[in-house]
Amino acid sequence: MLRTLIHVDDPEHRDLRGVTAEWFLPKNLMKLEGMLADLAKRYVDKMAEMGNQCDFVRDIAMFMPLNVILSILGLPESDYPRMLKLTQELFGGLDEDLARDSDPAAIVQVIQDFFVYFTKLTQDRRAVPTDDMASVVANATIDGQPLTDMQTISYYVITATAGHDTTASAMAGGLLALMENPDQMERLKSDPSLMNTAVDEMIRWVAPVKHFMRTATEDYEVRGTTIKKGQSVLLSYPSGNRDEDAHPDPFRFDVGRSPNKHLSFGYGVHFCLGAALARMEMNSFFTELVPRISSIELAGAPDYVATTFVGGLKHLPIRYTLR
Repeated sequence: MLRTLIHVDDPEHRDLRGVTAEWFLPKNLMKLEGMLADLAKRYVDKMAEMGNQCDFVRDIAMFMPLNVILSILGLPESDYPRMLKLTQELFGGLDEDLARDSDPAAIVQVIQDFFVYFTKLTQDRRAVPTDDMASVVANATIDGQPLTDMQTISYYVITATAGHDTTASAMAGGLLALMENPDQMERLKSDPSLMNTAVDEMIRWVAPVKHFMRTATEDYEVRGTTIKKGQSVLLSYPSGNRDEDAHPDPFRFDVGRSPNKHLSFGYGVHFCLGAALARMEMNSFFTELVPRISSIELAGAPDYVATTFVGGLKHLPIRYTLR
């Protein structure tokens, strides 16, 4: 029902990736540093304003990444709640609290709702282009031809959904990991220069994308097992991120882990286009939050989204004191 960057191979993948690649170059992402710092302060201040308790997922984590990617796309802020709900219905189709209804066919209606919304957006941006990413996608051409409706709308869907849900999961799971490993929280507090490695460790630890299915293009042997050309292969990212051969002591959460060759962003030509942006968002948020924490603890049991594909914590009730 979709034809996104994750569904296609080269040369179509390369051409589609090139449509927005410039937006994610370091020189352009650096322009977002001020906005990210402001958003981080806004949401940590919100935690303070809420008193000493919140559901970190529902009150904080899901909103900062949502604001970032949808503002880059150029969507009006009034539509953010709609995009959030559709994203949760798309990725949470197996979760009784998030799914539209119990009928598995409901996911078709969710995707149709995305198509209706983004078809209108495409028409608007083609009629009156602006300086946002939505206009770039709407007016893009490949070999002199405009993108098809399926390519355009799929581009919007993957950007608007994966562009925030995965980062929100990494933020919430990262905070839980710091809470469960107070020695690492104190280490990060005392040495803020570890923030870059800490963020990558959170992303390794959480692995918000659980798997992708791929098809072998040739016979290949892995540790004595032969995968035949044409066979389906499950890429399990949580497993890869805890491979003892790649990560010494992989079940230890280590904010200083280096090197950290985790696979949460994928590998090769399909490496996540927004990886640098996700890291920047998390860096900005935890750079604001961690120094302000005087105390923090669970205020209830963490609850996870029922998913086999993309997701993380659904609820993270916490009790805290902020400076």
